[in-house]
Amino acid sequence: MSRVRRQLRTKVVGAVSAVTALGMVVGCSGGSDTGTGGGRKDGKVTITMGLFGVMGFKETGLLEKYMKLHPDIVIKADVAGDEQTYYTALQTHLAAGSGLKDIQGIEIGRAKELVDTQKDKFVDLSDVSGTDHFLPWKLSQVTAPDKKVIGLGTDIGPMAVCYRKDFFEEAGLPTDRDEVAKLWEGDWSKYVEAGKRFKKNTKSKVAFMDSSSGLFNAMIYGSSEQFYDKSGELIYAKNPVVKDAWGLASDAATSGLTAKLRQFQPGWDPGLANSTFASTVCPAWMLAHISEKAGPKNKGKWDVAKAPQGANWGGAFLGVMEQSPVKKEAKELVAWLTAPEQQAYIFEKLGNFPSSEDALKIPEVADGKSDYFSGAPIGEIFGTAAQEIPDEQVLGRKDGTIKDIFSQGLTLIEAQNKSPEEAWKTSVERVEKAAG
Repeated sequence: MSRVRRQLRTKVVGAVSAVTALGMVVGCSGGSDTGTGGGRKDGKVTITMGLFGVMGFKETGLLEKYMKLHPDIVIKADVAGDEQTYYTALQTHLAAGSGLKDIQGIEIGRAKELVDTQKDKFVDLSDVSGTDHFLPWKLSQVTAPDKKVIGLGTDIGPMAVCYRKDFFEEAGLPTDRDEVAKLWEGDWSKYVEAGKRFKKNTKSKVAFMDSSSGLFNAMIYGSSEQFYDKSGELIYAKNPVVKDAWGLASDAATSGLTAKLRQFQPGWDPGLANSTFASTVCPAWMLAHISEKAGPKNKGKWDVAKAPQGANWGGAFLGVMEQSPVKKEAKELVAWLTAPEQQAYIFEKLGNFPSSEDALKIPEVADGKSDYFSGAPIGEIFGTAAQEIPDEQVLGRKDGTIKDIFSQGLTLIEAQNKSPEEAWKTSVERVEKAAG
Protein backbone atom coordinates (compact mmCIF):
# COMPACT_ATOMS: atom_id res chain seq x y z
CA MET A 1 0.00 0.00 0.00
CA SER A 2 2.95 2.24 0.48
CA ARG A 3 2.99 3.98 -2.87
CA VAL A 4 -0.71 4.64 -2.99
CA ARG A 5 -1.87 5.97 0.36
CA ARG A 6 -1.42 9.47 -0.98
CA GLN A 7 -4.20 8.73 -3.48
CA LEU A 8 -6.97 8.00 -1.01
CA ARG A 9 -8.84 11.27 -1.05
CA THR A 10 -12.42 10.18 -1.69
CA LYS A 11 -14.98 8.89 0.77
CA VAL A 12 -16.21 5.34 0.12
CA VAL A 13 -19.12 4.90 2.45
CA GLY A 14 -21.84 7.45 1.80
CA ALA A 15 -21.50 11.17 1.34
CA VAL A 16 -19.48 12.85 4.05
CA SER A 17 -18.87 16.56 4.37
CA ALA A 18 -15.30 17.76 4.23
CA VAL A 19 -13.42 17.75 7.51
CA THR A 20 -12.73 21.23 8.78
CA ALA A 21 -9.21 22.39 9.41
CA LEU A 22 -7.83 21.13 12.71
CA GLY A 23 -7.30 24.22 14.76
CA MET A 24 -4.55 22.96 17.03
CA VAL A 25 -3.10 20.27 14.79
CA VAL A 26 -0.10 21.13 12.66
CA GLY A 27 -0.11 19.37 9.28
CA CYS A 28 2.75 19.99 6.86
CA SER A 29 4.49 18.19 4.05
CA GLY A 30 6.93 16.30 6.23
CA GLY A 31 10.65 16.26 6.67
CA SER A 32 11.53 18.95 9.23
CA ASP A 33 14.62 18.02 11.23
CA THR A 34 14.20 20.47 14.09
CA GLY A 35 11.66 20.75 16.85
CA THR A 36 10.13 17.39 15.96
CA GLY A 37 9.93 15.86 19.43
CA GLY A 38 7.20 16.69 21.89
CA GLY A 39 7.50 17.62 25.54
CA ARG A 40 5.92 19.34 28.53
CA LYS A 41 5.53 23.07 28.96
CA ASP A 42 3.16 25.36 30.85
CA GLY A 43 0.97 22.45 31.94
CA LYS A 44 0.56 21.18 28.39
CA VAL A 45 1.90 17.95 26.85
CA THR A 46 2.79 18.16 23.18
CA ILE A 47 2.83 14.91 21.19
CA THR A 48 4.27 14.88 17.67
CA MET A 49 3.30 12.40 14.98
CA GLY A 50 4.98 11.41 11.71
CA LEU A 51 2.39 10.03 9.26
CA PHE A 52 2.12 9.34 5.54
CA GLY A 53 -0.63 9.43 2.96
CA VAL A 54 -4.18 9.35 4.27
CA MET A 55 -4.04 7.29 7.45
CA GLY A 56 -7.29 8.92 8.53
CA PHE A 57 -6.42 10.39 11.92
CA LYS A 58 -6.09 13.97 10.78
CA GLU A 59 -8.59 13.79 7.91
CA THR A 60 -11.50 12.56 10.06
CA GLY A 61 -10.94 14.95 12.96
CA LEU A 62 -9.92 12.24 15.43
CA LEU A 63 -6.85 14.17 16.56
CA GLU A 64 -8.99 17.20 17.27
CA LYS A 65 -11.46 15.01 19.17
CA TYR A 66 -8.69 13.55 21.32
CA MET A 67 -7.47 17.03 22.22
CA LYS A 68 -10.97 18.05 23.24
CA LEU A 69 -11.18 14.97 25.45
CA HIS A 70 -7.74 15.77 26.87
CA PRO A 71 -7.39 19.57 27.18
CA ASP A 72 -3.83 19.22 28.45
CA ILE A 73 -2.71 17.49 25.20
CA VAL A 74 -1.57 19.21 22.00
CA ILE A 75 -1.00 16.98 18.96
CA LYS A 76 1.16 18.08 16.05
CA ALA A 77 0.85 15.79 13.02
CA ASP A 78 3.40 16.03 10.21
CA VAL A 79 2.03 14.23 7.13
CA ALA A 80 4.13 13.19 4.13
CA GLY A 81 2.13 12.62 0.97
CA ASP A 82 4.37 9.85 -0.35
CA GLU A 83 5.36 6.87 1.81
CA GLN A 84 8.63 6.29 -0.03
CA THR A 85 9.75 9.82 0.78
CA TYR A 86 8.49 9.40 4.34
CA TYR A 87 10.37 6.13 4.89
CA THR A 88 13.62 7.45 3.44
CA ALA A 89 13.46 10.34 5.93
CA LEU A 90 12.55 7.97 8.78
CA GLN A 91 15.59 5.81 8.03
CA THR A 92 17.80 8.90 8.07
CA HIS A 93 16.40 10.03 11.43
CA LEU A 94 16.74 6.54 12.92
CA ALA A 95 20.37 6.35 11.83
CA ALA A 96 21.12 9.82 13.20
CA GLY A 97 19.15 9.30 16.40
CA SER A 98 17.52 12.69 15.98
CA GLY A 99 14.61 14.32 14.19
CA LEU A 100 12.16 11.59 15.17
CA LYS A 101 8.56 12.24 16.13
CA ASP A 102 7.09 10.81 19.32
CA ILE A 103 4.85 8.59 17.17
CA GLN A 104 5.85 7.26 13.75
CA GLY A 105 3.70 5.49 11.18
CA ILE A 106 4.95 2.15 9.87
CA GLU A 107 3.86 0.74 6.51
CA ILE A 108 3.50 -3.04 6.36
CA GLY A 109 6.20 -3.46 3.72
CA ARG A 110 8.70 -1.85 6.10
CA ALA A 111 7.61 -3.65 9.27
CA LYS A 112 9.99 -6.59 9.20
CA GLU A 113 13.00 -4.44 8.37
CA LEU A 114 12.26 -2.17 11.32
CA VAL A 115 11.65 -5.11 13.66
CA ASP A 116 14.94 -6.72 12.65
CA THR A 117 17.16 -3.65 12.55
CA GLN A 118 15.58 -0.87 14.60
CA LYS A 119 13.42 -2.44 17.32
CA ASP A 120 15.51 -0.87 20.10
CA LYS A 121 14.48 2.56 18.84
CA PHE A 122 10.80 1.75 19.47
CA VAL A 123 8.86 1.43 22.73
CA ASP A 124 7.51 -2.05 23.52
CA LEU A 125 3.71 -1.84 23.17
CA SER A 126 3.02 -5.43 24.23
CA ASP A 127 2.05 -4.21 27.69
CA VAL A 128 -0.54 -1.69 26.52
CA SER A 129 -3.87 -2.72 28.01
CA GLY A 130 -6.92 -3.31 25.86
CA THR A 131 -5.02 -4.28 22.72
CA ASP A 132 -6.26 -7.86 22.42
CA HIS A 133 -8.85 -6.86 19.82
CA PHE A 134 -6.70 -7.13 16.68
CA LEU A 135 -7.02 -9.85 14.04
CA PRO A 136 -4.73 -12.77 15.01
CA TRP A 137 -2.08 -12.10 12.38
CA LYS A 138 -1.91 -8.30 12.57
CA LEU A 139 0.42 -7.67 15.51
CA SER A 140 2.59 -10.67 14.63
CA GLN A 141 3.87 -8.55 11.74
CA VAL A 142 5.49 -6.09 14.16
CA THR A 143 6.46 -8.55 16.89
CA ALA A 144 10.13 -9.42 17.44
CA PRO A 145 11.35 -12.91 18.48
CA ASP A 146 11.62 -11.65 22.07
CA LYS A 147 7.90 -10.73 21.86
CA LYS A 148 8.54 -6.99 21.74
CA VAL A 149 5.76 -5.23 19.78
CA ILE A 150 6.91 -2.06 18.00
CA GLY A 151 3.52 -0.87 16.74
CA LEU A 152 -0.26 -1.14 17.01
CA GLY A 153 -2.31 -1.81 13.91
CA THR A 154 -4.28 0.75 11.95
CA ASP A 155 -5.85 -0.55 8.71
CA ILE A 156 -5.50 -3.69 6.58
CA GLY A 157 -6.11 -4.55 2.92
CA PRO A 158 -8.41 -7.57 2.53
CA MET A 159 -9.01 -8.42 -1.12
CA ALA A 160 -12.03 -8.50 -3.40
CA VAL A 161 -12.59 -8.10 -7.14
CA CYS A 162 -14.04 -4.84 -8.44
CA TYR A 163 -15.81 -5.21 -11.78
CA ARG A 164 -17.86 -3.31 -14.34
CA LYS A 165 -21.38 -4.70 -14.57
CA ASP A 166 -22.01 -3.20 -18.00
CA PHE A 167 -18.95 -4.81 -19.56
CA PHE A 168 -19.66 -8.17 -17.92
CA GLU A 169 -23.21 -8.09 -19.28
CA GLU A 170 -21.96 -7.28 -22.77
CA ALA A 171 -19.66 -10.32 -22.65
CA GLY A 172 -22.42 -12.64 -21.45
CA LEU A 173 -21.10 -12.94 -17.91
CA PRO A 174 -23.34 -12.62 -14.85
CA THR A 175 -23.59 -9.20 -13.23
CA ASP A 176 -25.07 -10.05 -9.82
CA ARG A 177 -22.18 -9.91 -7.33
CA ASP A 178 -23.00 -13.29 -5.78
CA GLU A 179 -23.17 -14.95 -9.18
CA VAL A 180 -19.97 -13.23 -10.24
CA ALA A 181 -18.21 -14.53 -7.14
CA LYS A 182 -19.31 -18.07 -8.05
CA LEU A 183 -17.50 -17.73 -11.39
CA TRP A 184 -14.15 -17.96 -9.62
CA GLU A 185 -15.02 -19.33 -6.21
CA GLY A 186 -12.05 -20.95 -4.50
CA ASP A 187 -9.51 -20.67 -7.33
CA TRP A 188 -7.78 -17.72 -8.97
CA SER A 189 -7.34 -19.76 -12.15
CA LYS A 190 -11.13 -19.56 -12.54
CA TYR A 191 -10.78 -15.77 -12.59
CA VAL A 192 -8.41 -16.09 -15.54
CA GLU A 193 -10.76 -18.55 -17.23
CA ALA A 194 -13.59 -16.04 -16.81
CA GLY A 195 -11.30 -13.52 -18.47
CA LYS A 196 -10.77 -15.76 -21.47
CA ARG A 197 -14.52 -16.18 -21.77
CA PHE A 198 -14.90 -12.41 -21.51
CA LYS A 199 -12.33 -11.80 -24.25
CA LYS A 200 -13.97 -14.28 -26.58
CA ASN A 201 -17.45 -12.81 -26.20
CA THR A 202 -16.94 -9.08 -25.72
CA LYS A 203 -17.66 -6.78 -28.64
CA SER A 204 -15.55 -3.93 -27.34
CA LYS A 205 -11.81 -3.39 -26.98
CA VAL A 206 -12.08 -3.37 -23.21
CA ALA A 207 -9.57 -5.65 -21.45
CA PHE A 208 -10.80 -8.08 -18.84
CA MET A 209 -8.38 -6.90 -16.12
CA ASP A 210 -6.08 -3.94 -15.64
CA SER A 211 -2.83 -5.74 -14.82
CA SER A 212 -1.30 -9.14 -14.22
CA SER A 213 0.64 -7.77 -11.25
CA GLY A 214 -2.56 -7.16 -9.28
CA LEU A 215 -3.47 -10.82 -9.78
CA PHE A 216 0.04 -11.86 -8.68
CA ASN A 217 -0.21 -9.82 -5.48
CA ALA A 218 -3.62 -11.24 -4.63
CA MET A 219 -2.38 -14.80 -4.98
CA ILE A 220 0.81 -14.52 -2.96
CA TYR A 221 -0.74 -12.52 -0.12
CA GLY A 222 -3.23 -15.30 0.54
CA SER A 223 -0.39 -17.48 1.81
CA SER A 224 1.38 -17.48 5.17
CA GLU A 225 4.79 -17.41 3.44
CA GLN A 226 5.59 -15.50 0.29
CA PHE A 227 9.14 -14.26 -0.30
CA TYR A 228 10.71 -15.25 3.04
CA ASP A 229 10.37 -18.07 5.54
CA LYS A 230 10.20 -17.67 9.31
CA SER A 231 13.97 -17.76 9.66
CA GLY A 232 14.34 -14.80 7.30
CA GLU A 233 15.65 -16.83 4.38
CA LEU A 234 14.62 -15.85 0.86
CA ILE A 235 12.41 -18.63 -0.47
CA TYR A 236 10.58 -16.96 -3.37
CA ALA A 237 12.47 -18.96 -6.02
CA LYS A 238 11.36 -22.29 -4.57
CA ASN A 239 8.06 -21.28 -2.99
CA PRO A 240 5.28 -22.90 -5.06
CA VAL A 241 2.94 -20.07 -4.07
CA VAL A 242 5.16 -17.52 -5.84
CA LYS A 243 5.81 -19.80 -8.82
CA ASP A 244 2.08 -20.55 -9.24
CA ALA A 245 1.21 -16.86 -8.96
CA TRP A 246 3.85 -15.99 -11.55
CA GLY A 247 2.60 -18.71 -13.87
CA LEU A 248 -1.06 -17.65 -13.70
CA ALA A 249 -0.26 -13.94 -13.93
CA SER A 250 1.97 -14.66 -16.94
CA ASP A 251 -0.86 -16.64 -18.53
CA ALA A 252 -3.15 -13.65 -18.14
CA ALA A 253 -0.50 -11.36 -19.60
CA THR A 254 0.30 -13.53 -22.62
CA SER A 255 -3.38 -14.29 -23.32
CA GLY A 256 -4.21 -10.66 -23.91
CA LEU A 257 -6.46 -10.38 -20.87
CA THR A 258 -4.85 -7.28 -19.41
CA ALA A 259 -4.86 -3.61 -20.30
CA LYS A 260 -1.06 -3.71 -19.80
CA LEU A 261 -1.33 -1.23 -16.97
CA ARG A 262 0.51 -1.35 -13.68
CA GLN A 263 -1.63 -0.26 -10.75
CA PHE A 264 -0.95 3.28 -9.53
CA GLN A 265 1.58 3.89 -12.28
CA PRO A 266 1.17 6.32 -15.23
CA GLY A 267 -1.72 5.24 -17.43
CA TRP A 268 -3.73 3.45 -14.75
CA ASP A 269 -5.77 6.46 -13.66
CA PRO A 270 -6.71 7.34 -17.28
CA GLY A 271 -7.60 3.68 -17.71
CA LEU A 272 -10.15 4.06 -14.93
CA ALA A 273 -11.45 7.34 -16.29
CA ASN A 274 -11.73 6.02 -19.85
CA SER A 275 -13.09 2.58 -18.92
CA THR A 276 -10.37 0.53 -20.59
CA PHE A 277 -10.72 -2.54 -18.36
CA ALA A 278 -13.58 -4.49 -16.83
CA SER A 279 -12.15 -5.73 -13.55
CA THR A 280 -9.34 -5.25 -11.05
CA VAL A 281 -8.22 -7.05 -7.94
CA CYS A 282 -8.99 -4.51 -5.23
CA PRO A 283 -7.94 -4.32 -1.59
CA ALA A 284 -10.42 -2.39 0.54
CA TRP A 285 -8.37 0.79 0.48
CA MET A 286 -8.41 0.86 -3.34
CA LEU A 287 -12.12 1.60 -3.61
CA ALA A 288 -11.64 5.25 -2.73
CA HIS A 289 -9.09 5.66 -5.49
CA ILE A 290 -11.26 3.92 -8.09
CA SER A 291 -14.30 6.03 -7.26
CA GLU A 292 -12.24 9.21 -7.50
CA LYS A 293 -10.43 8.41 -10.75
CA ALA A 294 -13.29 6.64 -12.55
CA GLY A 295 -15.43 9.65 -11.68
CA PRO A 296 -19.14 10.39 -11.23
CA LYS A 297 -19.98 9.25 -14.76
CA ASN A 298 -19.18 5.65 -13.81
CA LYS A 299 -20.97 5.59 -10.45
CA GLY A 300 -23.23 2.56 -10.26
CA LYS A 301 -21.43 0.79 -13.11
CA TRP A 302 -18.87 -0.69 -10.74
CA ASP A 303 -19.61 -3.44 -8.22
CA VAL A 304 -17.61 -5.59 -5.79
CA ALA A 305 -17.52 -9.39 -5.63
CA LYS A 306 -15.83 -11.76 -3.22
CA ALA A 307 -12.35 -12.83 -4.31
CA PRO A 308 -11.52 -16.51 -4.94
CA GLN A 309 -9.46 -16.67 -1.75
CA GLY A 310 -8.84 -14.44 1.24
CA ALA A 311 -5.69 -12.34 1.12
CA ASN A 312 -4.25 -9.15 2.56
CA TRP A 313 -2.43 -6.45 0.61
CA GLY A 314 -1.42 -3.43 2.64
CA GLY A 315 -1.87 -1.99 6.08
CA ALA A 316 0.01 0.09 8.61
CA PHE A 317 0.90 0.59 12.27
CA LEU A 318 1.67 3.33 14.77
CA GLY A 319 4.85 3.05 16.85
CA VAL A 320 6.16 5.11 19.77
CA MET A 321 9.81 6.12 19.77
CA GLU A 322 12.04 5.19 22.70
CA GLN A 323 13.64 8.65 22.77
CA SER A 324 10.28 10.41 23.16
CA PRO A 325 10.05 12.55 26.31
CA VAL A 326 6.30 11.85 26.45
CA LYS A 327 6.22 8.09 25.95
CA LYS A 328 3.41 7.47 28.40
CA GLU A 329 1.07 9.97 26.76
CA ALA A 330 2.12 8.84 23.27
CA LYS A 331 1.31 5.20 24.11
CA GLU A 332 -2.11 6.24 25.39
CA LEU A 333 -2.79 8.18 22.19
CA VAL A 334 -1.73 5.27 19.96
CA ALA A 335 -3.93 2.86 21.92
CA TRP A 336 -6.91 5.21 21.55
CA LEU A 337 -6.40 5.87 17.84
CA THR A 338 -6.20 2.15 17.06
CA ALA A 339 -9.10 1.14 19.31
CA PRO A 340 -12.11 -0.55 17.63
CA GLU A 341 -14.35 2.52 17.83
CA GLN A 342 -11.84 4.80 16.14
CA GLN A 343 -11.03 2.23 13.45
CA ALA A 344 -14.74 1.87 12.70
CA TYR A 345 -15.11 5.66 12.51
CA ILE A 346 -12.26 5.97 10.01
CA PHE A 347 -13.81 3.22 7.89
CA GLU A 348 -17.16 5.01 7.92
CA LYS A 349 -15.58 8.28 6.82
CA LEU A 350 -12.76 7.17 4.51
CA GLY A 351 -13.07 3.43 3.85
CA ASN A 352 -9.77 2.38 5.48
CA PHE A 353 -10.57 -1.16 6.64
CA PRO A 354 -10.07 -1.98 10.34
CA SER A 355 -7.40 -4.37 11.62
CA SER A 356 -9.41 -4.72 14.82
CA GLU A 357 -11.48 -7.90 14.92
CA ASP A 358 -13.86 -6.20 17.35
CA ALA A 359 -14.32 -3.29 14.92
CA LEU A 360 -15.57 -5.70 12.26
CA LYS A 361 -18.63 -6.34 14.43
CA ILE A 362 -19.53 -2.66 14.85
CA PRO A 363 -22.60 -1.84 12.68
CA GLU A 364 -20.87 1.00 10.83
CA VAL A 365 -18.40 -1.60 9.54
CA ALA A 366 -20.44 -4.80 9.41
CA ASP A 367 -23.33 -3.10 7.59
CA GLY A 368 -21.19 -0.69 5.56
CA LYS A 369 -22.20 -0.22 1.93
CA SER A 370 -20.74 1.73 -0.98
CA ASP A 371 -23.05 3.96 -2.97
CA TYR A 372 -20.50 4.29 -5.75
CA PHE A 373 -20.11 0.53 -6.12
CA SER A 374 -23.81 -0.19 -6.65
CA GLY A 375 -24.58 -0.43 -2.95
CA ALA A 376 -22.14 -3.29 -2.48
CA PRO A 377 -22.02 -4.54 1.14
CA ILE A 378 -18.32 -3.81 1.45
CA GLY A 379 -18.28 -4.27 5.21
CA GLU A 380 -19.51 -7.83 4.82
CA ILE A 381 -17.36 -8.64 1.75
CA PHE A 382 -14.09 -7.32 3.12
CA GLY A 383 -14.89 -8.46 6.66
CA THR A 384 -15.32 -12.02 5.43
CA ALA A 385 -12.08 -11.76 3.46
CA ALA A 386 -10.26 -10.49 6.55
CA GLN A 387 -11.37 -13.55 8.51
CA GLU A 388 -10.01 -15.85 5.77
CA ILE A 389 -6.49 -14.43 5.87
CA PRO A 390 -4.03 -16.95 7.38
CA ASP A 391 -3.40 -16.40 11.08
CA GLU A 392 0.30 -15.90 10.39
CA GLN A 393 1.72 -13.60 7.73
CA VAL A 394 5.49 -14.04 7.42
CA LEU A 395 7.24 -10.87 6.32
CA GLY A 396 10.82 -10.23 5.28
CA ARG A 397 13.07 -7.20 5.33
CA LYS A 398 12.60 -6.33 1.68
CA ASP A 399 9.03 -7.48 1.11
CA GLY A 400 7.91 -4.21 -0.43
CA THR A 401 10.95 -4.00 -2.70
CA ILE A 402 10.55 -7.58 -3.92
CA LYS A 403 6.85 -7.09 -4.63
CA ASP A 404 7.69 -4.08 -6.77
CA ILE A 405 10.37 -6.02 -8.65
CA PHE A 406 7.96 -8.80 -9.57
CA SER A 407 5.35 -6.25 -10.62
CA GLN A 408 7.96 -4.68 -12.89
CA GLY A 409 8.83 -8.14 -14.20
CA LEU A 410 5.25 -8.81 -15.24
CA THR A 411 5.21 -5.44 -16.97
CA LEU A 412 8.12 -6.69 -19.10
CA ILE A 413 5.78 -9.38 -20.38
CA GLU A 414 2.81 -7.09 -20.94
CA ALA A 415 4.49 -3.99 -22.31
CA GLN A 416 7.76 -5.25 -23.80
CA ASN A 417 6.71 -8.68 -25.05
CA LYS A 418 9.33 -10.49 -22.99
CA SER A 419 8.70 -14.18 -22.46
CA PRO A 420 7.68 -15.27 -18.95
CA GLU A 421 10.99 -17.08 -18.69
CA GLU A 422 13.02 -13.99 -19.64
CA ALA A 423 11.01 -11.78 -17.30
CA TRP A 424 11.41 -14.25 -14.42
CA LYS A 425 15.18 -14.39 -14.93
CA THR A 426 15.41 -10.60 -14.95
CA SER A 427 13.26 -10.37 -11.82
CA VAL A 428 15.39 -12.91 -9.97
CA GLU A 429 18.56 -11.00 -10.82
CA ARG A 430 17.03 -7.78 -9.53
CA VAL A 431 15.81 -9.42 -6.32
CA GLU A 432 19.20 -10.94 -5.62
CA LYS A 433 20.81 -7.56 -6.09
CA ALA A 434 18.28 -5.74 -3.90
CA ALA A 435 17.80 -8.27 -1.12
CA GLY A 436 20.40 -11.01 -1.51
